[in-house]
Amino acid sequence: MSRRLVSLTLDTLEDLPRSCRRCVYWELDPVSAERACAAGDPGLEKEAWVSQTLLEWGSCGKLVYVDGMPAGFVMYAPPAYVPRSMAFPTSPVSADAALLMTAHVVPAFADGGLGRMLVQGVARDLTKRGIKAIEAFGDAKFGDDADDPARACVAPADFFLSVGFKTVRPHPRYPRLRLELRTALSWKSDVEYALEKLLGSMSPETLLRPVRPAPATRSTS
Repeated sequence: MSRRLVSLTLDTLEDLPRSCRRCVYWELDPVSAERACAAGDPGLEKEAWVSQTLLEWGSCGKLVYVDGMPAGFVMYAPPAYVPRSMAFPTSPVSADAALLMTAHVVPAFADGGLGRMLVQGVARDLTKRGIKAIEAFGDAKFGDDADDPARACVAPADFFLSVGFKTVRPHPRYPRLRLELRTALSWKSDVEYALEKLLGSMSPETLLRPVRPAPATRSTS
């Protein structure tokens, strides 16, 4: 099984799930988002937001592919680029952090470490830009209210906690969570962990078996 992590671009934007490709929950303020949906083509607003963010700030998302199939994604940006970030009761995001807006792993690929792989990809990218942390608004009651428009846009708080985030501002529904980038960068990759486990199960004799020299041959002249 091959896994590949790539940055979000206008080309890879088309590989987001259809509902996410047309969603502007995070990218616009609540009133503008409602107008865009009423106009019938919020996908254009999504594309415009990604284009502007890429030009002004840089990479704002990661996608992971498993055997060539889109298996999950995350989107992130400075809170100034995310109007919805100010609508949460646990706002604002800390000044030294970028906001991880949303995260999604296709159910068929769940429990395979892809969420952690995506978050670590974000951490590597943001560290290069001098950012110290990622923050996110989690949904502590994810799935309880099927009619809530935020249901599919705000990732479960349990997901963020499972990949190393800590709660910095509690709330019964929308806690704000934080991950220090130096923590994420210290994680072993799944490949490293598997290799370490394999090597740990092998005896020193197996690992360090001496290579016998080839017997000397007498040259004939």
